[in-house]
Amino acid sequence: MSNITLVRHGQANTAARDEANYDALSDLGHQQASWLGDHMRSSGEHYERIYCGTLIRHRQTADAMALCDGAEVIVDDRLNEMEFFTLANLLLDQQEIAIPREREDFVSYLPMLMGKWQAGEILNPPESYQDFEYRTASVIAEIAQGRGSALAVTSGGLIAMALRGVLKLDTHGFSRLALAIMNSSVHRLHHVGGDFMMTQFNAVPHLDRSDRQHAQTHL
Repeated sequence: MSNITLVRHGQANTAARDEANYDALSDLGHQQASWLGDHMRSSGEHYERIYCGTLIRHRQTADAMALCDGAEVIVDDRLNEMEFFTLANLLLDQQEIAIPREREDFVSYLPMLMGKWQAGEILNPPESYQDFEYRTASVIAEIAQGRGSALAVTSGGLIAMALRGVLKLDTHGFSRLALAIMNSSVHRLHHVGGDFMMTQFNAVPHLDRSDRQHAQTHL
């Protein structure tokens, strides 16, 4: 079974309040992804298979990383993010709970939103919490069955859900993990004793220098 490297997309449109407007990298997001690709090449990293979701920000990140040397990037919609803004707007419409404007307010907001989603307290979501959990597990398992090391460009929520399964976290723990994940960060899953173990979390070596501190972003 293959080891898997998960990469969160670069910074997207931080002013967005819906899925469509969020789904494009900012100028900084393109730069973050380019720097990450440069770092991986200079480190001699090689991936026999590269995957990304179907979202624009996923493909833009993969393209800016430029790791595939002309090889095809395998696109899989199971790597797409949960529809956070759709869920948040449904919660606003149904329960009059507004989407926070400041990052600090998300520390309590996101676990609350995820808890309501899991419990079925948000009506008519685009997918259930359980379906999101299942598709995350299924795509990770399928990638793991392939030959050679794999890299997947995806989103923070999906990375957190994948790690939730590995670390046996509850929904509150999953939500807190998602809040910590930075743009263009690197996470690694290795097989140890027949199971996945997390061997790297939220690494940003390409941003770990004084002139790139400004590029260490969460939103």
